[in-house]
Amino acid sequence: MKTFVALKPQGVMQAWGGHTYEDFRHSELIPTRSALLGLLAACLGIDRTDSDRLEALATSVRIAVRMDREPLRITDFHTVMDARKVDGKPNKFPVVSRREYLCDAEYTVLLEIREDAAYDADALRQALEKPVYTPFLGRRSCPISRPLLEGMIEATDFEAAFDLIEPGKGLIYSEQEPSAAATPYHLRDIPLYGRKRQFASRQLYIHTQEGSDASQ
Repeated sequence: MKTFVALKPQGVMQAWGGHTYEDFRHSELIPTRSALLGLLAACLGIDRTDSDRLEALATSVRIAVRMDREPLRITDFHTVMDARKVDGKPNKFPVVSRREYLCDAEYTVLLEIREDAAYDADALRQALEKPVYTPFLGRRSCPISRPLLEGMIEATDFEAAFDLIEPGKGLIYSEQEPSAAATPYHLRDIPLYGRKRQFASRQLYIHTQEGSDASQ
């Protein structure tokens, strides 16, 4: 059996930034690995400049996300000073910047704790119950509407763990290849610590959990 920490990131608005430019801030449809690690780091009180502890946290968990409720996308209007131009130089004129948000999204996030984890399940549980820094859902303008921690689960794999959490169905994005038929999906959201805003790609597996009744 493996230990999983279950999270329920819920709020009126969420924003999980993907590949972006100054004039358009895209949001992915699911919480990204970089954002979830940042959220955990905030709860643990890890400074964003502490590359050693951030890397230790990143290697402590494997992640799977289930979309429990499909979000509605909205776009907010901003103006930005000193935005980067194509050549990398700042623009002396303000530019219009549109930023995507997800409304009324609901997810279940499972963190599989690795055997050699620097941060074990108890350390993550305590941090999520009493965070050092205030967690938010991708951007500071997106506060959480309920406690993040859903519970601790013992299960054989991600699929079995998701079966134990309501609603027991949804679209799953997993770092582990499932037993069911799945679609490979690449997402560039692995933070490269020590490098400013650089990310590597990872492969996910998308499959549908048809649903067992988790309340029974």
